[in-house]
Amino acid sequence: MAGGGDSLRALLRAANALLQQRRYHAALSVIKGFRNGAVYGAKIRAPHALVMTFLFKSGSLREKLKSIAQATYAHSRNLAYFVFTYKGLLATQSRLQGKKIPFHSFLAACIGGWLVFGDNNPINSQIIMYLLSRILFGLARLAVEKGYIPQPKQDPFPLLAALVWGTVLWLFEYHRETLQPSLQSSMTYLYEDSEVWHDLSDFLIYNKRTDSK
Repeated sequence: MAGGGDSLRALLRAANALLQQRRYHAALSVIKGFRNGAVYGAKIRAPHALVMTFLFKSGSLREKLKSIAQATYAHSRNLAYFVFTYKGLLATQSRLQGKKIPFHSFLAACIGGWLVFGDNNPINSQIIMYLLSRILFGLARLAVEKGYIPQPKQDPFPLLAALVWGTVLWLFEYHRETLQPSLQSSMTYLYEDSEVWHDLSDFLIYNKRTDSK
């Protein structure tokens, strides 16, 4: 028994010594990136899928739990694959050219995005739209920082909020099919289901009646 414990401690010491080797840093960074992508994807998707599934999806408890597990797995897997691909390509380019340049990041991410997130499905679509909104904000701030557009004299956020809400409600009312299904569900709940009730039960307590009255 003691021999087994000594062997385990020796193995751990060897592993820790390996992790300290600078020449393996790039490869180990890729592996840890895969791990972090998987964990982060699960942390982000699981609570979101849980809430959205129980709020808006019908079906048995087993079907709902299966849907949550599938969505969580898909998000976790894709993010892990992307981080692995991105960091691997980044390290390869840096090694080939002898240094890291900004274009390496763009090219590695483009390739990773094409390979991992190129399939047009609900999970990937949500991730891409999440990133797109933040990219637009980031590019606008960068344009001001670099002097490509003048610094606004007043905070432009109220105007942006007005345009975003005006556009999305116009699309929902007249071109609903252009919106993502989960957004359609949310807006249906907020703006259409609030138009229908029969008595106090489905006016204040429930969204829709479940009995046959």
